[in-house]
Amino acid sequence: MIRVMGITHDHRVDAGISLEDIQDTKYLWSWIDFSEPTDEEGCLLDTGFHFHPLAIEDCLHVLQRPKIDYYEEYEFLVLHALDPDTLATAEVNLFIGSNYMVSFHHRPITEIDAVWEGLQHRTQGRKSWTRGPFVAAYFVIDALVDQYFPCVYAVEDELDELENRGSKESVELLMNQVFELRSRLLKLRRTIVPMRDMMYRILNSQHIQGENEPRAYFADVYDHLLKLSEMIESDREMTADLRDSYISLNSNRMNGIMKTLTVITTVFMPLTLIAGIYGMNFIYMPELDWKYGYFAVLGGMAVLTVWMILAFLRRGWFK
Repeated sequence: MIRVMGITHDHRVDAGISLEDIQDTKYLWSWIDFSEPTDEEGCLLDTGFHFHPLAIEDCLHVLQRPKIDYYEEYEFLVLHALDPDTLATAEVNLFIGSNYMVSFHHRPITEIDAVWEGLQHRTQGRKSWTRGPFVAAYFVIDALVDQYFPCVYAVEDELDELENRGSKESVELLMNQVFELRSRLLKLRRTIVPMRDMMYRILNSQHIQGENEPRAYFADVYDHLLKLSEMIESDREMTADLRDSYISLNSNRMNGIMKTLTVITTVFMPLTLIAGIYGMNFIYMPELDWKYGYFAVLGGMAVLTVWMILAFLRRGWFK
């Protein structure tokens, strides 16, 4: 589907116009949105707009890393949209010219739909939006970045919950949850950090040098991405600390178990030795003919056991 929006010189919005209408001189700038384009519609990037073949290739072969490429008459941006439930990424491509913006995406993007609807109301009678394509690009990028926050906040909430109930669950289950969170943070990092680097390039680009208003808006988005990247790094450090804590806790538990088993084994070793000696069934063993031999051996075993336990207590083995 291709939809077209035109902004007139008197700041009115004409939505639902055709591609041919954007040549009309009454339009100050226009936004052409390719949503789930067919192969025939995708060919218009070449035949209709004459974009660079490399940029068109990046549009048709997903998934590219977020980036910005500068061409002679336009800028080409690759952006990522995030699904807050699955953290799956969807590519959004923007071509920004002097009097147009072309957006290209292979599946419907909620954020772009919201910007499309909202821009019609924002543009009405507001001269600030006569700057056109760059401001429209800002709205798209800002909407995509705003969707990153719930994804990061959800991970932070799970981390806080995991930290609070850490002593109530098995270490194996906690470790699995920690590694799952680290995997999700890695997915977020693969999107947010390249987006941050891309925004840094835009802010330091000569293409919008002197355009103070768009630069201020892009600087605001860059600040959001910088905050998100710092949150992700902080969360990754927290998961690493939790992982190390759980490993240490598991090691301490194993040491306690081994210490208990060692004490039990040490106590029973001399008892086993005594039982083994009198279980050899030799005929000439003096104690076998003694009337109280059985009780004497049991009493000796009991005394030996109590003595060893007291010795271990003095040495602090049960602490």
